[in-house]
Amino acid sequence: MGIHRLNHAVLYVSDLERSVAFYAEVLGFRRVPMTPDGFRGAAFLQAPDSTNDHDLGLFEVGAGAGRSTVGLYHLAWEVDTLDDLAATAQRLAAAGALVGSSDHGTTKSLYGQDPDGLEFEVVWLVPADLLDDAALSARKRIGRLDLDAERRRYGGQTRGGIGISVPAAR
Repeated sequence: MGIHRLNHAVLYVSDLERSVAFYAEVLGFRRVPMTPDGFRGAAFLQAPDSTNDHDLGLFEVGAGAGRSTVGLYHLAWEVDTLDDLAATAQRLAAAGALVGSSDHGTTKSLYGQDPDGLEFEVVWLVPADLLDDAALSARKRIGRLDLDAERRRYGGQTRGGIGISVPAAR
């Protein structure tokens, strides 16, 4: 299937700033500026020694969160290529488990649900050497994913995450 690592987790929390402070002070996470414009009650954090764009997302429960209890929102698994992502989309759709897709600029995402309705994300990351201003600025929006266009732009077999979640060759 191509899934090869856990990329990030997203949690619903009761007090966003308290949770940000906890993860920063206790575990050394730092806040990264990638919250979509107009989106309130969310923070994205990067682990101390990580090059990933974010390792933890926090969404405050209550107004706008779509949920009133704390807990896991989703886990995101990473695939190696856009062709892997496209094949995953086909398998999820055939199983009736594909519930959405998004273009987050630096990441291309599918959203699925397991038989219990638990949501998960499968993601391909634009490699560091292919990041441009357009991809970086698009992190602050949620766009429609066009997998065919992304494969034309980046190549279906281009390894994702290199220099981001996967160390670059030295």
